[in-house]
Amino acid sequence: MSRLAAFIKGMPKCELHVHIEGTLEPEMKFQLAKRNAIKLPYRNEKALKAAYDFDDLPSFLAVYYEGMSVLLTEQDFYDLTYAYLSKAHAQNVRHAEMFFDPQAHTARGIAFDIVIRGIRRAQLRAQADLGIQSQLIMCFLRDWSAEFAMTVLLQSLPYKAWIVGVGLDSDERDNPPAKFAGVFKRARAEGYLLTMHCDVDQQGSVAHIWQAVRDIGVDRIDHGVNALEDEALCGEIKRRSLALTVCPISNAYVTRSSRSEAIRTLLEKGLRVTVNSDDPAYFPGYMNENLMRAQAEAALDKAQLLTLAENAFRSAWIPPLQSAAYLAELKSYAG
Repeated sequence: MSRLAAFIKGMPKCELHVHIEGTLEPEMKFQLAKRNAIKLPYRNEKALKAAYDFDDLPSFLAVYYEGMSVLLTEQDFYDLTYAYLSKAHAQNVRHAEMFFDPQAHTARGIAFDIVIRGIRRAQLRAQADLGIQSQLIMCFLRDWSAEFAMTVLLQSLPYKAWIVGVGLDSDERDNPPAKFAGVFKRARAEGYLLTMHCDVDQQGSVAHIWQAVRDIGVDRIDHGVNALEDEALCGEIKRRSLALTVCPISNAYVTRSSRSEAIRTLLEKGLRVTVNSDDPAYFPGYMNENLMRAQAEAALDKAQLLTLAENAFRSAWIPPLQSAAYLAELKSYAG
C-alpha cells in the first residue's frame, strides 16, 4: 500500500452522497430475499454481480430498482442502513448524509412509515454503538411526476425532525430541475435544505446545473462536474460556496471516465468539491476506494486530499460547532 493510500484509510471523513438503497450488497440481497420468500432471477451472488454491466445511467437504474424488491419490512430497512453505517465507520467516516428514495417503495405498496422508521432506528443504533453520526435526505424520482413528488413531500412532514433535506435523482433525460420547482419551493418553506443531482454528461447538463443554482436555489449540487464547461457557472457556484458531491467510481461505470482529473481541476479553481461513494454495492467502492482512485488517477497530493475532506465537513448540514470539532480532528490527524 502506498503512503497516500494509507493516509486516506486513516483520514477522518464525511460522506455527502450515498444512496442507502445503493448499499444493498449481493449477500444481503439474497438474505433478505430468503427472509421475505422472494425468488430472485439469479442463481447466486456471482450471477447477480455479472448483471452489473452498466454503460450508462438508464442501464444502472434498471438493475438498481429491480434490486429493491427484497426490501419489504422495517427490519429490512434497518438491516440495510446499519450495514452501510458499519462499513462507513470501518473506513473512518465520522458523518454521513444518506439519500433514500421513498417513491421507489411506496409505489410498491410499502408504507412511508415502514421505510423511514427502519432507517431511523438503524441511525440511532449506529450512533450509540459506533459513534457515527448520520442524517437523511429524501430524494424525489425525477422520471416520475411532480405531483407524485409533492405527495411524498406531504407524507414526509410528520417526520421532518428526521429528515434534513430533499434531493432529486434518477433518470435526468427530459426531466430538468425546473419540472420540480414548485415541489422544491414548498420543501424550502417547510424548512428542508435542498440539493439536486446534476448527473455527469447528461443531455443539457450545464443548463440543468444553472436551473438548480439560479432558479431552484439549491444548497448543494450532486455530481455537477459539467459545470467546468461554463466559466460563468463555475464562478457562480464558487460565489455561493456550493459543494459538489462527486463520485469517481460510479462515474467510470456510467460515463466515459471517473472524472478524477475534473476533481483536480475543481480543486485548483477553488470550488468546494468532495469525493463520495454514490451506490457502492453496484459501483464497487466505498469512501476509501473512491478517494484512492481519485488520488491515483489525478495525482492528488496530501494537501489536496485534506482539502477534499475539509470541503465535506464544511459542507455537511450540521451545526457549526459540530463541523468545527470534525475539522479539528482532521487537522490533528494531518499533523
